[in-house]
Amino acid sequence: MTIAIASTLNTDSLSTVAASENYPSVSTNQEYDSHEKETTYVPSIKWPDLTAQLFIHIGCLYGLYLCLVSARFYTTLFALLLIHLSGFGITAGAHRLWSHRAYKAKWPLKLILLVLFTITGQRHIFMWAWDHRVHHKYGESDSDPHNAKRGFLFSHIGWVVLTPHPKVIEKRKIIDMSDLEADSFVVWHKRLYPLLFVLLAVIMPVGIPVYCWEETLWNSFWVNFNARFSLTLHMAFFVNSIAHMWGQKPYDKNISPVENLGVAIATLGEGWHNYHHVFPWDYRAGELGNGYNPTTVLLNFFAKIGWAYDLKSVSPQMISRRAKKTGDGSHKNIYWGYGDVDIPEEDKLELDA
Repeated sequence: MTIAIASTLNTDSLSTVAASENYPSVSTNQEYDSHEKETTYVPSIKWPDLTAQLFIHIGCLYGLYLCLVSARFYTTLFALLLIHLSGFGITAGAHRLWSHRAYKAKWPLKLILLVLFTITGQRHIFMWAWDHRVHHKYGESDSDPHNAKRGFLFSHIGWVVLTPHPKVIEKRKIIDMSDLEADSFVVWHKRLYPLLFVLLAVIMPVGIPVYCWEETLWNSFWVNFNARFSLTLHMAFFVNSIAHMWGQKPYDKNISPVENLGVAIATLGEGWHNYHHVFPWDYRAGELGNGYNPTTVLLNFFAKIGWAYDLKSVSPQMISRRAKKTGDGSHKNIYWGYGDVDIPEEDKLELDA
């Protein structure tokens, strides 16, 4: 998912896209490989981004040390709470709403998700969604911003501090972003992002402990900016790295994304990644029964009060078809309990007996 402070404050105008395209089948991305191998690419270090990451991570270690020796308990608790709550800005907001249009949201929910996402410091929504759409459309190729085939370190954090492959820049130009260019929330978030970042990702998290329970400014800065910021980054980065390497592939064994419970727990339900890459329009980002998915629970709540609507999902029949066709055999039919119409007839007869 993304970020560095240097790129956080980048407000360069983004190219207007030329054409609208639908997501291709995720199992056909290999068709790009032979063409892209023609491009000679030697990455170089983006020194401002590397410097920012070093500051964030060294400061994180110091902040964690302060949590043990001098920071107040409430300061550490506040940082953990903010990591958890702001994560919904990534999962329900930048990811499922703005990147994939898996559901629609009324303005109060949009505003809440925008604020939460800004607290994470992960660039402005437009840029985040732009790269994420490229990642899905051209996954596992040179056009993928954090191509997992280049190894764990690159897909986890290396892509943030290295210049992108020319193919990434090329594919950005043809991804349809017209919906976000017409979204006033996204447009204003992009324009005001430097100010919003300072207010919501720095001043607010650092200032509340100082003002409310007399934490020192020194402790609060390292704990509630550096440590909080760094931990949030890595939880998001797990989806780019671990969730593309270690786990099951019940829906499509031909792609790198996997089902990983650990990542799902760390990222509020984003670890059911094999499913998500096969069905990126499903607002649940995982099949019913996968277990830990608090983002889906949150969206179901907002759907009940009418703030989220037009939630898109996938039928059990479609899931079963895909699993049988391309899965690795680890997929099992998932039922909600006795009385589920999808229970096989032979199982139902046995239960009745």
